[in-house]
Amino acid sequence: MAKATKRKAAPGDVATNRRASHRFELLDRIECGVVLMGTEVKALREGKAQIKDGYAAIEGGELWLHNVHIPPYAPASRENHEPERNRKLLVHRRELDRLATRTRERGFTLVPTRVYFSDGRAKVEIALARGKDAYDKREALKAKDQRREIQRELREAQR
Repeated sequence: MAKATKRKAAPGDVATNRRASHRFELLDRIECGVVLMGTEVKALREGKAQIKDGYAAIEGGELWLHNVHIPPYAPASRENHEPERNRKLLVHRRELDRLATRTRERGFTLVPTRVYFSDGRAKVEIALARGKDAYDKREALKAKDQRREIQRELREAQR
């Protein structure tokens, strides 16, 4: 049996958070720049990052990314970065103000959905999200299974 390979959402993506759409209702997506050290950029270019437990928060009028793991870059040895340090995200002031008002509402949070490179610069896509209840998750899975069944029946009918 062949070994399963790591699936990526789009070419050029470094890391994706596919579980975010299952755990949250994603309402609005925003592309942000991210302030990185040189060794972090090299580690990202190797395709090593984990954003599964990550979140973004507004602190002191700035947007910060928390709990995103970028492993140390092996050849750098001494001058390496802290793997889970907080990283500053770069957004326009209007977007930051809009996000701040929305996250003050009950139940909203900022979740990173993917990390990728655009024109040589590392970008993080964050989504304004509301947590799903257990029954919402079950309904989403049920709808997904129904769509899969319909597609299967259509393929068999075309044969």
